[in-house]
Amino acid sequence: MSEQEQVYSSFLKRCKSTPKRLATIIKMKRDSGYSTTAEQQKQEEKLWDALKITACVLGTGLLIFTALVNSVSGCVQNIWDTLGHFWQTSWLKFYYMFEGKEWTIFLLGAALVPGLAFWGFNGILMVADVTGKPTFITRYRIQLGKNDPVDTKKLRQAIYTALCNQFFISLPMLVPMFYVMKWWGNTFSKELPTFRWFLVELSIFTLIEEILFYYTHRFVHLPLLYKHIHKKHHEWTAPIGVVSIYAHPVEHILSNTLPVMTGPMIMGSHIVSIAAWFSLALITTSISHCGYHLPFLPSPEFHDFHHFKFNQCYGVLGVLDYLHGTDTVFRQSKAYQRHRVLLSLTPLSESIPEAPRRAE
Repeated sequence: MSEQEQVYSSFLKRCKSTPKRLATIIKMKRDSGYSTTAEQQKQEEKLWDALKITACVLGTGLLIFTALVNSVSGCVQNIWDTLGHFWQTSWLKFYYMFEGKEWTIFLLGAALVPGLAFWGFNGILMVADVTGKPTFITRYRIQLGKNDPVDTKKLRQAIYTALCNQFFISLPMLVPMFYVMKWWGNTFSKELPTFRWFLVELSIFTLIEEILFYYTHRFVHLPLLYKHIHKKHHEWTAPIGVVSIYAHPVEHILSNTLPVMTGPMIMGSHIVSIAAWFSLALITTSISHCGYHLPFLPSPEFHDFHHFKFNQCYGVLGVLDYLHGTDTVFRQSKAYQRHRVLLSLTPLSESIPEAPRRAE
């Protein structure tokens, strides 16, 4: 038999066997299909059972959560009502004590109260800076070995400059602000704003301050302006609290005062809101400069790193630094790992120490 005949014969045999093979394949597929269908039904039943259990758990949890929220919100509302009545009564007593003299009330709320908050807080920090006591504070120092103790000559200069900025710049700037607030007509209202509205205002104040401070701060870091204006503030590479307003007069206007004053002027805020906001802003910037990462207070690592590196961390919240990429070095540092609220009594300089320097 020739080779061609053998190929042809093999082809015929394959053709004859094809129907049997097809039947076998179809049968196998049917059998496997039946088993697959049975398994699918079991899986669907399991899934349905799981969904029912999940719905039961979530439904029960939702009912409990709703009940808790209603009860808690009721308690919170009662607290707010009680506090609101207390503050409203106190405000009216204060208002009538000064017989509605708006300039006196404005001066006390926008200058005296924030000033007392600033110097009261920084007075405690300066005792620790000068004496090294109490050790409860000094053991939380960020830049170890710096300001231990602080140079008293530099400290006196910082206090003198801070007082000059407050009395000869911030205080006169309150005069035009006073007339802007009178134009709005709500600043000296006998009715206090609600707590919820104050929270709304506080959010807007913080956002405005972040924007204005970031860009004015970067502006004074331009070489020419830095040399003649901002370098004064950066004489302290390891800052202390009072250094927060140790600055050239131009910088104090642009970066320290206007970003804080603009929000209340835009919102036409009540004098009580202004007093609370100014005090909060001064204490917050003092914490950012204080040089200590104290328990349960906002982290000062962000701005302390700016004094250490100069060209990083220009803002307050860090949002614009992240968007503009001016915190990349900070994010790679140990300071970034420590940039959180300390919820224990162990200093973060101990739990997250700096990497040991290589021997030269």
